[in-house]
Amino acid sequence: MTLVFSFTTLFPLFSLLSSVLLHTGVDAFPLHHNHRHPHFATHNYRDALTKSILYFEGQRSGKLPPNQRMSWRRDSGLSDGSAMHVDLVGGYYDAGDNVKFGFPMAFTTTMLSWSVIEFGGLMKGELQTAREAIRWSTDYLLKATVHPDTIYVQVGDAKKDHACWERPEDMDTPRSVFKVDANAPGSEVAAETAAALASASIVFRRCDPSYSNTLIRRAIRVFQFADKHRGSYSNALKPIVCPFYCSYSGYEDELLWGAAWLHKATKNPMYLNYIQVNGQILGAAEFDNTFGWDNKHVGARILLSKEFLVQKVQSLHDYKGHADNFVCSLIPGASSAQYTPGGLLFKMSDSNMQYVTSTTFLLLTYAKYLTSSHTVVNCGGITVTPKKLRTIAKKQVDYLLGDNPLKMSYMVGYGPRFPQRIHHRGSSLPSVAMHPGKIQCSAGFSVMDSQSPNPNVLVGAVVGGPDQNDRFPDERSDYEQSEPATYTNAPLVGALAYLAHSFGQL
Repeated sequence: MTLVFSFTTLFPLFSLLSSVLLHTGVDAFPLHHNHRHPHFATHNYRDALTKSILYFEGQRSGKLPPNQRMSWRRDSGLSDGSAMHVDLVGGYYDAGDNVKFGFPMAFTTTMLSWSVIEFGGLMKGELQTAREAIRWSTDYLLKATVHPDTIYVQVGDAKKDHACWERPEDMDTPRSVFKVDANAPGSEVAAETAAALASASIVFRRCDPSYSNTLIRRAIRVFQFADKHRGSYSNALKPIVCPFYCSYSGYEDELLWGAAWLHKATKNPMYLNYIQVNGQILGAAEFDNTFGWDNKHVGARILLSKEFLVQKVQSLHDYKGHADNFVCSLIPGASSAQYTPGGLLFKMSDSNMQYVTSTTFLLLTYAKYLTSSHTVVNCGGITVTPKKLRTIAKKQVDYLLGDNPLKMSYMVGYGPRFPQRIHHRGSSLPSVAMHPGKIQCSAGFSVMDSQSPNPNVLVGAVVGGPDQNDRFPDERSDYEQSEPATYTNAPLVGALAYLAHSFGQL
């Protein structure tokens, strides 16, 4: 039986859907975008989406809420900030250690927010848990920026923390507090914090207007500080933040990125003017195509290209070209992009998967912008359609989830085979419930060096991933390949939401 609907029959339904999407604080899809992939899904993207968000509960610092699902975790860091008489309880541990690094935490927040802004309308029941993951961070970032012209950017001494292998619940290393201010500026961490607050303000605009207003007001103030007192926090706090989260790309990319997010959140022409005046100075060479916690150039280009493609802001024409160059740099066979024999994009030997997830998110997001503007990318005579970008992105996600030479899922807890010995203190040591007594600083190293599987499954954690030859030893001491990080998961949330929706799983 065939049902035929006319456009006039369906239009009220589409109008209602657009209205609902607008009231979730996410970008509505163009009507023709809601297509289904012709091929069958090889993975349960919905399950992976649920787990990718659940992971953040395992990284929580502070007082855990009653609805905490990662039940092997307990409260930790409850006196954070007391050394400087400021409340810095909460936020996330960045990876497998017990330090709170503000720079990657802010980037994680921005990418979680961007995931919800672009694809939150497709997340169904996971939209609320994604918002909660964002809010856990923004609540902390509001505390870290409570004093004007000051940002508390780190809690914990990384060198002393790394000298111990202990659960966050047992921490007895110094919870030293480090800040940037007018005398010791940190434009990259300040501007990224502004981007995090501004992007999150969009997420909460409809569902919590009061909180959203608080976020955007703080974002404006923090960005003013970043721009007025220019300087790198890697200079001001070099012994503290280097080599852990040293800024190698400078702070210009964050100023452009922060301004782009403030423009998107406020629609204030002042930020568009700032981008037009400073864009050439702040922009990097077009071959700079690595997007991650340190380098935001490509992300800013993609974000600003939407203003040209969809909003028709002519002065941002160049960003479309720069975004196209990024796409062309990834096309297998037409670029110098490196892929493993099994097909994984390979950027760096240390935690490569973070670049896979961030690149995948940008491809799907740019495909969305191109679709809504009926545009394609031309790569030296090769026409690259939005469908092609989605195909490349899906292949990367499928590799991550198990379509690879080892048949290994690089997301913990997803699929029949996944890493058992991740480089993560809380996951590798017995939980407080299993071992209520304190595990001393160095006592944990016997566990770190053992071959036994981690007793606590950090569900949803995406590890650093295989090497350039698709090999993965699954060794706890191998932090380059076996350590998960919040900024690896954050962009994957948006990609999985899109794929789960595309294959009718949401």
